[in-house]
Amino acid sequence: MNAYRAHTDQPCLQLKGVVKRFGNTTAVGGVDLQLAPARILALLGPNGAGKTTTIEMCEGFTAPDEGEISVLGLNPSTDADALRPRIGVMLQGGGGYPGARTGEMLRVVAACALDPLDPEWLLQTLGLADASRTPFKRLSGGQQQRLSLACALVGRPELVFLDEPTAGLDPQARHVVWELIDSLRRDGVAVVLTTHLMDEAEALADEVVILDHGRIVAAGSPGELVRRGAEQQVRFTALPGLDLSTLQATLAGTHRVDETSPGSYLIEGHLSPQLLTTISTWCAGMNVLMTELQVEQRSLEDYFLDLTGREMSYR
Repeated sequence: MNAYRAHTDQPCLQLKGVVKRFGNTTAVGGVDLQLAPARILALLGPNGAGKTTTIEMCEGFTAPDEGEISVLGLNPSTDADALRPRIGVMLQGGGGYPGARTGEMLRVVAACALDPLDPEWLLQTLGLADASRTPFKRLSGGQQQRLSLACALVGRPELVFLDEPTAGLDPQARHVVWELIDSLRRDGVAVVLTTHLMDEAEALADEVVILDHGRIVAAGSPGELVRRGAEQQVRFTALPGLDLSTLQATLAGTHRVDETSPGSYLIEGHLSPQLLTTISTWCAGMNVLMTELQVEQRSLEDYFLDLTGREMSYR
């Protein structure tokens, strides 16, 4: 892919104090964020968190009540005509014309771009070549998703908004889309991604922003969020009834140690190579054979549920 490379240190996307209300309901309550060129930002949140409204304001479909939004240095509400050729938008659910054929729909979108990608190459890459003459309404849900992605990318955008890009896709198609999104970053394109798949956010995103009740409750790289305030667990099995006081003393109170069932021991706290060495050395000093050792690390999904108390949803 030979997309535009941004030659600037300025953010592709910047929100300052953005607020959006619908009647007495505040959908977005003072959001600040920014995205640099050639970076991927994953926007996560449960149903009603405000992520879709935030994206729609960035795309220029609705205006904020308060605050400022800059997309490629332009105001998406007042500079829509200048901004539209420079961004790509993928809507969840396709957004295509029901009677339009797959190939002709993509070629029409490509004809509106100054320097489009080859539509036939894009159809082939996304596994849609055999459906080129199939009307949009007769495509499967996964095919409609892939066509919507193709339409968002064919114009070589500088910034792409992708709403649930792999929803309804089989594992093979999902990984093709992942590779394509990663290639966008390598070609200098910035990507804003909403997803309900935590492994997708962990695999693709440089930064994750978690929204809840219209406000940002956490932001950082996937690794930073997993480590932030998170405890890991180490379990090991050995002889039952071991005196854990010496192990607790060795750990200097930095970890919780407990025998959860006869011969099954649990250590909770910050995970490090030194911790595993300490456990092994302690067992050896007690002349005890450790028969099993298991490390359980928390995931981005664990952290998400800690913050929101709810499972992910599609919207």
